[in-house]
Amino acid sequence: MIWIPITIAASFAQVARNAAQRSVMGDTGPWGATLVRFLFGLPFTAVFVAVAFALTRGEQPHATPAFWAAALLGGASQIAATAALLVAMRRAGFAVATAVQQSSIPLAALLGLLVYGEKLSALGWTGVGLASVALLVVTWPRTGASGEKPVSGAVFALLSGLAFGFCLNAFRQAGHALEPGHPIFAAVVTLMTVQIAQTLALGAFLAITDRAALVAVARAWRPSLGAGFWGAAASAGWFIALALAPAGQVRAVGVVEAPIAAFAGRRLFAERLTAVQMIFGLIAAAGVAMAALG
Repeated sequence: MIWIPITIAASFAQVARNAAQRSVMGDTGPWGATLVRFLFGLPFTAVFVAVAFALTRGEQPHATPAFWAAALLGGASQIAATAALLVAMRRAGFAVATAVQQSSIPLAALLGLLVYGEKLSALGWTGVGLASVALLVVTWPRTGASGEKPVSGAVFALLSGLAFGFCLNAFRQAGHALEPGHPIFAAVVTLMTVQIAQTLALGAFLAITDRAALVAVARAWRPSLGAGFWGAAASAGWFIALALAPAGQVRAVGVVEAPIAAFAGRRLFAERLTAVQMIFGLIAAAGVAMAALG
């Protein structure tokens, strides 16, 4: 059960990373802030890989076509999810955007039923409905909202949750295809492979479409190091947990991120939630957990 404390630690690190990314987004824009996560996280991820390599006595991973397909598809989905989340934070507020992003499990459950015919238990579907209603209450526009455009921000957060739900399963499949006998080593190697591909792809995209964002990323290297460290720590935790337990269970424990984000939003960005939003935010988290366990 070691994956449970690892997931909780990853949730704390993810909130710290999101806060650090948001602090640099004003100059770099959402795509530049997304690049920060991958580019400045690479040195720290390389350290994690070196430690795992030493502990596993030099096991050799097997990069099969199944690994590359899952890793690259998951990496592309994660880029889109991160950028959507950053836009949602600007429009709907830090805590609200993070709460809605927890919808990755209910949305994934619905897609699983429609696309793959996968069924949930009564408990699971109850959780889907509960989370959906609660998230609607949490994101309903209110007077004095900290975000600029709460409704569109909620839409971006929902898209982010859907993309994150997809990439979690893709990364789990990639790690198992790479080296099933050493899940922790496979997890961090998969993470580094994905980050390299994401850095190259997003860096090339910005070089063609928005060179000013690349310059802004370079200038913001000091605060970006913090985002890179927390991003690498969070991703390593998620990847290791996914190697040790099913994605649904990992994501269920990961809902602890929502109250952490609410506290961080209030302390760092002076964001305030109403009592109704806080109550329904907890209900949404419970619904997501029920959906995962179902």
